[in-house]
Amino acid sequence: MDKDKTQISIRISRTLLSELDSVAEALDRDRTWVILHALRAYLDEEGADILREFEGIASLDRGEGADFDKVLGEAETIIAGSDRKYAGRRA
Repeated sequence: MDKDKTQISIRISRTLLSELDSVAEALDRDRTWVILHALRAYLDEEGADILREFEGIASLDRGEGADFDKVLGEAETIIAGSDRKYAGRRA
C-alpha cells in the first residue's frame, strides 16, 4: 500500500453494495475506484459547501460580518441611482 494512503472499513447495506457492484461492473472498474470517485465528487461539491458554511459561521462568530441593514441600504441606494439613470430611456 502507498505510504500516503490508509485503509478504512465501512458497513453498508446489501442493496447499496449491489448498486456499487453494478456500477463497478458497468464501468469495468473495481469497487475501490467507484467509491473513491464518488467520495471525491461528494467532497468537491457538498463537502465543500459544508466547509464554506462552517467558515462563514465562524467568521460571523469572530465579528467579521457586515450589518445587514447597512448592506441593504447600500443596495437600495445603488438601485435607486440606476432607476434614475435609466428612467428617461424607458419612456
